[in-house]
Amino acid sequence: MTEWTRLEARIRGHSPFLARQLDRFAAIAATLALGDYEQALDQALRAGDDAANLAQSLRRRRGALALVTAVADLSGAWDLDRVTATLSDFADAALDEAIATAIAERYPDAPPGGFAALALGKHGSRELNYSSDIDPILLYDPHVLPHGPREDVADAAVRIARRASELLSARDGDGYVFRVDLRLRPTPEATPIALPVEAAIGYYESTAMGWEQAAFIRARAAAGDKALGDYFLRSIRPFVWRRSLDFGAIDAITDISRRIRDHYAQGQALGPGYDLKRGRGGIREVEFFAQIHQLIHGGRDPSLRAGATREAVAALAAAGVIEADVAARLDEAYVLLRTIEHRLQMVDDLQTHALPAQPAALDNVARLHGLTDGASLIDLLRPHVEWVGRNYDRLTPAEPNDTLSPDEDRLRDQLIAIGFADPATPLARINEWRGGKVRALRSGAARDALEQLLPGLMRGLAAAPDPDRALNRLDAMIGRLPSAINFFKLLAARPALVALLAQLLSHAPTLADALGRRAELLDGLIDASAFDPPPPVERLAAQFAMLEAGEDYQALLDRVRQRVGDRRFALGAQIVRGGDPLEAGRGYGRVAEAAIAALSEATVAQFESAHGKVPGGELLVLALGRLGGGVLTHASDLDLIFLFTGSFESESDGAKPLGATQYFNRLAQRITNALSVATAAGPLYEVDTRLRPSGAQGLLAASLDSFDRYQREEAWAWEHLALTRARPVFGSPEARARLQAVLDDTFHRSRDSADLARQAVKMRGDIATHKPPASELDVKLVPGGLVDLEFLIHVAQFRHDMAFDPDLGVALRMLVAAGHLPADLVPAHDLCTRFLVVSRLVSPGSTEPPQATQALVAQACGAADWDALLASYRQARQSIGAQWQAVVAACGETA
Repeated sequence: MTEWTRLEARIRGHSPFLARQLDRFAAIAATLALGDYEQALDQALRAGDDAANLAQSLRRRRGALALVTAVADLSGAWDLDRVTATLSDFADAALDEAIATAIAERYPDAPPGGFAALALGKHGSRELNYSSDIDPILLYDPHVLPHGPREDVADAAVRIARRASELLSARDGDGYVFRVDLRLRPTPEATPIALPVEAAIGYYESTAMGWEQAAFIRARAAAGDKALGDYFLRSIRPFVWRRSLDFGAIDAITDISRRIRDHYAQGQALGPGYDLKRGRGGIREVEFFAQIHQLIHGGRDPSLRAGATREAVAALAAAGVIEADVAARLDEAYVLLRTIEHRLQMVDDLQTHALPAQPAALDNVARLHGLTDGASLIDLLRPHVEWVGRNYDRLTPAEPNDTLSPDEDRLRDQLIAIGFADPATPLARINEWRGGKVRALRSGAARDALEQLLPGLMRGLAAAPDPDRALNRLDAMIGRLPSAINFFKLLAARPALVALLAQLLSHAPTLADALGRRAELLDGLIDASAFDPPPPVERLAAQFAMLEAGEDYQALLDRVRQRVGDRRFALGAQIVRGGDPLEAGRGYGRVAEAAIAALSEATVAQFESAHGKVPGGELLVLALGRLGGGVLTHASDLDLIFLFTGSFESESDGAKPLGATQYFNRLAQRITNALSVATAAGPLYEVDTRLRPSGAQGLLAASLDSFDRYQREEAWAWEHLALTRARPVFGSPEARARLQAVLDDTFHRSRDSADLARQAVKMRGDIATHKPPASELDVKLVPGGLVDLEFLIHVAQFRHDMAFDPDLGVALRMLVAAGHLPADLVPAHDLCTRFLVVSRLVSPGSTEPPQATQALVAQACGAADWDALLASYRQARQSIGAQWQAVVAACGETA
C-alpha cells in the first residue's frame, strides 16, 4: 500500500467532508496523490475560474483549498503555520474581492476606495482555523466612499457591508466561503455594521473597553482600502500599546478567562467533551498568556507586538520577558492543540472546538490524526493541557482572603500583628486614604484597588528599613497622582514590587520624588531584565530614538525623556537593591551619552531640513567632567563643548542658508535645548557649556581650528586641566579623530609643570573658599576628597606626560603602575566614587544619611557596617590628603 493510498483511506474512513471534496475535485486529488502540494494549491486557487459569478467562484475555491490544506496537513507536508497562513491569505483575498464586487455592483463607474476591512482575532494574526468564521471591523471614509447623488453615505456603507458579507456567508449548492461575524465593532447593538473611520477612532481613544485593547493586538488591515485601514490602526496605536500599564485591559483578559472557565464548566476538564479552545489549559490560555505579557511590555518594546501567538511567545522569550523553557512548552502545546482542533473541524467542516463526548466519535477523530483510539488522543493531550493550565494559573492568583478591618481598634491590632511597632502613622494614613480626601482615591474603583492591596502593602512597609519614612513618602507620592488605580493594581499583581517600593521609599528620596511625578516608572521594574546594566551606547541610542509611525521631533523629545527617566530610575533601584554603585555610575554615563547621540542626530536632521548642510562641516560634541570620564551620578549635569569642522566662511546649502558660524551656533543651541528644556514628559539634564573657549563670553560653538588655536595661544592652565577629562561623544569617526588629535597635542605640549602645579594648587584653594563642603561626608569637596584626588591626578599627568585617559580611575591606575603615585590611592578612589554615587541618591544634600539607610550605604561601598565605612572613608581621605598636601608643600617651597 502506497503512502497516498494509506492517507486516502484514513481520510475516507474518518472525514465525510474531505471524502466529498476528493470526489468533487478529482483533478486536484490526482495531483495530491503525486505529492505535488504546490501544484495542487495553484489548482485550488483557480478552481473557480469557470464559475458564473463571484459567489460561486469563491465557494469552489474554498472547497478546493479545504481539500489541499487538509491533505498537506495530514500528510505532514505543511506545518501549522503554513496551513493557517494559507487559509488566512485566502480569507483576505475573498474579503477583498467581495468588497470590490459589492462596490462595483452598485457604483460600476466609481473607483473602489474608501471602504476597509480590518481583520481581528485569528484572521488578523494569520492563524485562521481550518473551519473558521472571520470577525472583521468594517470602516469607511465618507469623503471617499462611492455613493449615489441622493444617497446618504452612511446608508451606502451599510449596503456595501451587507452585500460583501452576503457574498461570503450565504450558502448554496457549493457551500459557503466564511461565516462573517461583525459583532466586534464598537457597541454592536447600537451601531451600524460599517463605521465612519473618524468616529471609530474617537471611540477607541475615549470609551473603549479593556478587552477591546487586547483584541487589537492581532488587528491588521486585510482588505479593501488598506491605506484607510492602516491609517485607523496607526491612529489607535496609543490605545493598544500604552507606555504605562493599563490593568483595566489586563483585568479584562483575566476576567474573560475566569468567565470562560465558569460558563464552559463542562468542557474544562480533559476527557471526552473537553473544549480545546476554552477549556482549562486550552488554546485560549496560551493566547491570553502571551497577550497579557504583550500588554505589559509591548508599549515599551515594539519587538513584542507580534500578532501571531507563536511569534509573540518567541519574541517574549527573546526579550527575556518569559523563560525560554516556558516559551518552548507553550509553543509545543499550542501546535498540538491547534492541530487536534483542525482534526475536529475536518470531520464535517464544522466550527467545533470540543472533543466528542461519544466514544465512537472520539475514536474517529483520533484515527484521523493517526492514533489508535480516543484514549490515546487524551493521553497525547494530557501533559500539555495540564501544564498550560498550571502555567496560566500563575497569572490569575486566588482572590485574597485577608483584608484590613474598617474598625479602627481592630485595624490597630492588625497593624501591630503585621509588624508595625507603633501603628499610629499607618493608621492615620489608611484613614485618610479611605476617607476619600486624596484626589487619586476619590473614585470607587480606586478605593477598591486600594483595599485589595492594603494587606500586602502594609506587610511590605512594616518590613521596610524605615517604615514611617516609607509610608509618609508613599502618601506624598499618592497625593501627587491624578489616579492611583493602575499603581495599586500593579503592586497587587506583583507582590515582589511592594518590598522593592518600600526599600526605594525608605532610602531614596530622589526616586520617591520621581515616582510622585511618574508612577509608571515602577512599571519598568516588573521583570528582572530591568536590573541588567544598560546596553552599549549605540544600541541604547537606537532604543531612545525609536518612534512610532507618524511621530515627529516633538514626540521624540518626550520619548527620550521618558526612556532616559526609566533607565535612570532603574539604575537608582539597582543601587538600592545592592548593586555596585561604580557599575551604576557607568550605566548613568552610557544613558547620558546615548541621549546626547539620539537627540543630536535628530536635531541635526531637523535643522538640515530647513537650512541644509555646510559643505565640509559637521558638528562635534565634546564631553568633559564626570560625563567625559564616563561615570555619572543620579544628579550629574552634563559639561559639554560644541565645536564644528570646516571653514567658518562656508555657507549652508539649504532653502534658508546660514553662514557656518551662525549655522552651528544655532544648531548647538537647539541641541542644548533638546537636552535641557522640560517638555510635557518632564526635564532631562542640566547642561553646562561654560567650559568652552572664553567661557560664557565665547561663542557656544567654535570651529575646531579656532579651538586648537585657543588651546595653543590663549587657554588658561585650568582649562588644560579640565581637558584631561574630555572625550568626543558626537560626530563622525573622522571628526572625532581630528578633535582627539587636538586634545593629544594640547596634553603633550612642552610646558612648565611646576608652574602648572602652582596654578592647580591656587585653583583648588579658590574652590575651597567659594564652594566649601556641605559636611564631612561631602566626599567630593571635603579635604582629602575627590576634588583633591582629581587635581592630584591631573598634576601627575602633566608632570610625567602620560596617562591622559578621561576615566579618572583608569588614569590613576596607569600612574600607579608607572610608579608615579602610591597604590593606596586606587582603593581610595574607588571607595570615594562609590560613596559619591550612592550618597547623591540617598542623601542629595551630602549630609549624613538617615540611620536606617546607613547600612545600605556601607554595603554599597563594600564595608561591613557604617562604622567600618567611616573608618575606611577616613583612611581614604588621609591617603589622598597626604599626597595632595605634598603637592601643595612642594609648590610652597618653590614659590
